[in-house]
Amino acid sequence: MGRKYHVYGVGNALVDMEFQVTPELLQELNIDKGVMTLVDEVRQGDIIAKFNGNLCKQSGGGSAANTMVALSQFGAKGFYSCKVAKDEAGFFYLEDLQNCGLDTNVHDEKEVGGSTGKCLVMVTPDADRTMNTFLGISGSLSEAELVPEAIADSEYLYMEGYLVPSPTGKAAAIKAREIAENSGVKITFSLSDPNMVDFFKEGLLEIIGSNTDFIFANESEALKMADTEDFSEAIAYFKKLSKGFAITRGSAGSVVFDGQELIEITPYPVQAIDTVGAGDMYAGAFLYGLTHGMSYAQAGDLASRASSQIVTCYGPRLATEKLKELLNT
Repeated sequence: MGRKYHVYGVGNALVDMEFQVTPELLQELNIDKGVMTLVDEVRQGDIIAKFNGNLCKQSGGGSAANTMVALSQFGAKGFYSCKVAKDEAGFFYLEDLQNCGLDTNVHDEKEVGGSTGKCLVMVTPDADRTMNTFLGISGSLSEAELVPEAIADSEYLYMEGYLVPSPTGKAAAIKAREIAENSGVKITFSLSDPNMVDFFKEGLLEIIGSNTDFIFANESEALKMADTEDFSEAIAYFKKLSKGFAITRGSAGSVVFDGQELIEITPYPVQAIDTVGAGDMYAGAFLYGLTHGMSYAQAGDLASRASSQIVTCYGPRLATEKLKELLNT
């Protein structure tokens, strides 16, 4: 008898607010380009004020959430553990999860004055994305938000690296991994961002442990994790770190290791306008493939096609119809 969920995800719950900006404005605001930086609520409010209300798009976000939404859009069954406050953004977020077909934990947070996390996504003309994130109540995500019986009833566990800055978030990720190990659930993990590797490498290694089945990373994260500038050395490092992995390389495609063979995944050249969510989409499509009978090479090809499509539009999501079309090509 099959398990109830294809994938159980754990990650931050953030409402994405996307703006088109110039590199000069980022420099003026002293914002590091191309990475995710954690900020407090006051700093985030000051940045928003400088944008004069030029909001492009608002949507439910968070790295692992984007992956889980893509997975659900393809047709898989998912559960997402996260934490939101009882505010307008929190209600918006939970309704969005429900509309996307994802189950979630009971949200009965008792904290007074908490607010749902928000991520400012600043897109420059070169399609690069810069993020300033106020985690809000998501920063206190803990083991209390886990649903052990749902983890045990899943084929895969998927967690994001953005959990590592929070002590309770890191502890929740480690606990989720332990539950998965004891239940025969395959464990997958995304490094998420170069800054997470720069500042929290030891914490990431704690979460990964010694029994992770698959890791998702981009080339920059992989090189930093392996402490090298040589891609072949990074490949060798990751073979020791996890049973399998996928490393994305932008316009150069990606490589997938299935535990025995290193597979080159062909890129699909497009004119990128916004790289927000490309890695999240890659992971979602890949996990859909693995849970629906595809080989690693086939799952990688679907992930490559899906992530090439997401960078041609603004925001971290595609229309469900557009994703399903990829299954027929």
